[in-house]
Amino acid sequence: MSRIYLDNAATSWPKPDGVYAAIDHAQRVLGAPAGRGAYYEANDASRIVEHARTAAANLVNAPKSRNVAFTFNGTDSLSTAILGLLKKGDHVVTTVVEHNSVLRPLNHLEAGGLIKVTCVGCDDEGFVNADVLINAIKPETRLLAVNHVSNVTGSIQPVETLKERLAQLENQRLVYLLDAAQSLGHIPVDIQTLGCDILASSGHKGLLGPLGTGLIYLSDRVVNSVNPLRFGGTGTEGSIEFQPEQMPDRFESGNLNVPGIAGVHAGIRFLESTEGLELRARRHVNATRLLQGLLKIPGVEIHGAKEMDHRIGVFSFNINGWDCHEVASILDANWAIQARAGRHCAPLIHRALGTEPEHGTVRLSVGLFTTLAQTEMVLESIAKLADRGAG
Repeated sequence: MSRIYLDNAATSWPKPDGVYAAIDHAQRVLGAPAGRGAYYEANDASRIVEHARTAAANLVNAPKSRNVAFTFNGTDSLSTAILGLLKKGDHVVTTVVEHNSVLRPLNHLEAGGLIKVTCVGCDDEGFVNADVLINAIKPETRLLAVNHVSNVTGSIQPVETLKERLAQLENQRLVYLLDAAQSLGHIPVDIQTLGCDILASSGHKGLLGPLGTGLIYLSDRVVNSVNPLRFGGTGTEGSIEFQPEQMPDRFESGNLNVPGIAGVHAGIRFLESTEGLELRARRHVNATRLLQGLLKIPGVEIHGAKEMDHRIGVFSFNINGWDCHEVASILDANWAIQARAGRHCAPLIHRALGTEPEHGTVRLSVGLFTTLAQTEMVLESIAKLADRGAG
């Protein structure tokens, strides 16, 4: 059977042909590091990186491309922001919707007695109330860390309302971090509209790049407040004894993943191409069909928003009478439907949704190359399992 890949929230697959070609070109033809030589291939590698940086900055409407730095993945971006910013005595406001890439560094700092964390709850669809977030901010609050789109429910948080309300606060020390790992490449993400100081994302999910890629945007207001976690060669300022202060060198120590960054650039170009726009529209149609179909199957419980206007094509569900891991295993074994089961590295939202005793949920995440025929096969297969469970 041909595999039906529905784990795109973990990493997108397959990639567009242009992504594979860009990676292969960087590996086979260039084979050189960026910023480490004056010969043609090294210069070309540097151009690839800078073109990718510009494309990423344009995608999120960043005022300056140099304020975008490339990282190893979304987790690396978030760790850089959180561990590089916070100091003893700081207070953090975050939510139960967050991924472990936010929760674990915060827990580490709090357990060490360095910071205090306020974790705001969500409703039964996974939405966080913006007013509750604002009201949780104190004079000593240094960081507001918010998940844009949940990797469990697919629900889109009402982050547009935060910019205006944050501007009304007198806390000039407050830094607003947005985790865009699941939103970038799926929905519009405009830094100037959203008003975040830091944006962190992977490069291998919605941006269609390869694993081991990520990016972070830091505004001029906060860039000097975030210390790098890695120090070393940057290909520039080689004679000075300390890490360069300017962006993006401040956060790009060591050899960059030129093949991976080339792949991210190709992924962004594809998203903005005519074919990419058509496939994004098809992805929305398939996601809508999957949501509507799941809602109609007796014995299936969908977690998160029940309308596509408030979510992306990431769906968590449970079937009465079935363990989520059993469901995922049977879908794979019987129909080559590849889903993910468990807590999806976001334990607090499962407590909020009441799915923790069930060991989490089954998650289906639609990709650009998911077809309508595959979607219908998935619905038929889940309906058979639900019927067997009910019986």
